[in-house]
Amino acid sequence: MRTASMPPATGTGLEPGFRGVICASFGATGGTAEHDTGSQPRHDLRFHSATPQTLSGLRNALGASQVGVRLVLAGPPADVRAAAAVAADCGLLDEEVTLLSDDAGPRVIYCPHCHATTIDRLAGSEVECQGCSTVLATTEHFSRRKGAYLGYAAHAEEAS
Repeated sequence: MRTASMPPATGTGLEPGFRGVICASFGATGGTAEHDTGSQPRHDLRFHSATPQTLSGLRNALGASQVGVRLVLAGPPADVRAAAAVAADCGLLDEEVTLLSDDAGPRVIYCPHCHATTIDRLAGSEVECQGCSTVLATTEHFSRRKGAYLGYAAHAEEAS
């Protein structure tokens, strides 16, 4: 959301002060196409995946909006959660964001040891961290700020 200290967004297709529903979809899904926004104005964004460039585009769109904007995110869980983290960073509350994702897809796991994130493509209970090679057990605890599930050293008790 745009604050007084932020310049208006450029290149988003939104007029400054947009107040309505921003529907962003990632990947091959058309998940936001059927989302009913009622009488609210709607602005659709379509991205291949949640890359730093596309998330910057989402950040710009949110920068062009004002208080009262709603955000609908659809696509693979890793992309939707990364976009939700951007939304939280921009000041949107949980109540202002709707997540439409298939929880069966790959998940992003945050390593508290090296602060890296790892994609768990098999959605198993353990994954090797791509940053420090620690074997991480995954939890159902999701951090909106990190846009990832929390991992912890899987065999820490066995080492002592």
